[in-house]
Amino acid sequence: MLQNKIKLNGFIIALLIAIPIAYLFPKGSDILQLNKITDVGIGLIFFFYGLKLSMGTFRSGVRNYKLHLLIHLSTFILFPLLVLPFKNLMVGENMHLLWVGMFFLAVLPSTVSSSVVMVSIAKGNIPAAIFNASLSGLLGVVLTPLWLGLVVDDAQGVSVLTVITKLLLQIVFPLSLGIMLHPKIGHFAVKKSNLIAYFDKTVIVLIVYSSFCLSFNANLFSGMQLDVLLFLYLAILVLFLVVMFVVNIISKNLGFSTEDRITALFCGSKKSLVHGSVMAKIMFGHSINASIYILPVMIYHISQLLIIAFIAERFGKREPILHT
Repeated sequence: MLQNKIKLNGFIIALLIAIPIAYLFPKGSDILQLNKITDVGIGLIFFFYGLKLSMGTFRSGVRNYKLHLLIHLSTFILFPLLVLPFKNLMVGENMHLLWVGMFFLAVLPSTVSSSVVMVSIAKGNIPAAIFNASLSGLLGVVLTPLWLGLVVDDAQGVSVLTVITKLLLQIVFPLSLGIMLHPKIGHFAVKKSNLIAYFDKTVIVLIVYSSFCLSFNANLFSGMQLDVLLFLYLAILVLFLVVMFVVNIISKNLGFSTEDRITALFCGSKKSLVHGSVMAKIMFGHSINASIYILPVMIYHISQLLIIAFIAERFGKREPILHT
């Protein structure tokens, strides 16, 4: 448990350091050709993701349909519906950009590794967590771009054909190839999971750095006040707590066991920074606003880890025979 916390904290520190480095060296992205490097990195992330996916996990996990439905309805329906009504209330360019970032956060899939780790710490239903976190990532490849295309007015100059092509080349094709190769070399990906996790996080840090380089070059943050960023943080915190509250109430009303309720809470309230960074790069191209769209995802990612780690430890201290 301590090892996992250290890794997560190291990743958070790297993300936070990437922002001031981008401010000090905004030309670094162009000099290092990070666009090309991260394009290749994205493909490899999803190849390894597919390589680790076991179809046996899906076959064994389909029975608990109420739990699965609650998690995915929370991830892809509840979240967006909570953010959508505020679209016309966000007046001003900066506030509108932050709303787009919030909606982008709301339509992302759940994270995989940390969801499973936290469910394990809390003594929840681990097989269900693995099944739903993996399925969420697959559904997000389709549902996240679909939601964005339906609701976000401006695709920042990126044509639909370009987005579809990038989705196919950088996500769908490598993911499908990984899934097909799983029976033959999937054991290698599982064995090297820690190394692959470091690779994934390195690519995400580079994407974040590159996005902030573009924004700092364009002086995008010069007109953004501290109170606006504070408002963003409070909005993200409220969104997280509301979703946790709703999922908890529904879980109790459906008569879930404590283990299933933990899995619903953790998998249904988390959002993936990996998918967020990748989707932002694909959906918004080389837009100077990309870093603003990633910012809510970064804040949410850090907040969810800290809060859920605390909740997981509290759940983990209960007696194993306790059910609700």
